[in-house]
Amino acid sequence: MTRVLLVDDHRLVREGLRRTLEDAGYEVVGEGRDGVEGLELAEKLRPHVVLMDVSMPVLDGLTATRRLRSRAPDSRVVILTMHADAELVERAKAAGAAGYLIKDASSDEVVDAVRRAAIGQQIVGTGVAHAPVAEVDVPAERVDDAPELTPREVQILQMLADGCSPYEVAERLVISPKTVRNHLTKVYDKLAVNSRSQAIVEALRYGMIDLPA
Repeated sequence: MTRVLLVDDHRLVREGLRRTLEDAGYEVVGEGRDGVEGLELAEKLRPHVVLMDVSMPVLDGLTATRRLRSRAPDSRVVILTMHADAELVERAKAAGAAGYLIKDASSDEVVDAVRRAAIGQQIVGTGVAHAPVAEVDVPAERVDDAPELTPREVQILQMLADGCSPYEVAERLVISPKTVRNHLTKVYDKLAVNSRSQAIVEALRYGMIDLPA
């Protein structure tokens, strides 16, 4: 039987998900109220699938997902959130999520996402804007023409691709958020893009950064 862990700071959401999944024959092995509890429970209970919210107190869902790769590597994470923008989808993929659903998904969609995640498939739910970063090919002729980014600019892009927020980048590099924004503005200009998600895609195309394993 597929074992599922629920991580969401809203009790009503967890209760609804539990009923839906148990009615479908899945075993809900635990519930976490934030990313820290989710990590602890995943490490202890070793669920096959974790349904993870993004915006939570103490530790957000994307950071928890990234840390789960080392603490419970066999658990597959499906992000379940209110946010449907492409940039967040790409950050979830970079953090190691197996799937992404928005909270107005039907019960059937949630059940199907858990089933597919458990057998190793990738999921992006209906209504979610996305760009398939993981499927980007690097045209050889473009690599030779790659814009020149500074080592710090490449470092920041790699951290963003790894799932860090600009604020987390600033904290880890011991620089101000404004400095991070200034670096990104220069990166956007060099790569001829308008957003972090586009910058990550272009950097991948040029072979400047790598997606997390």
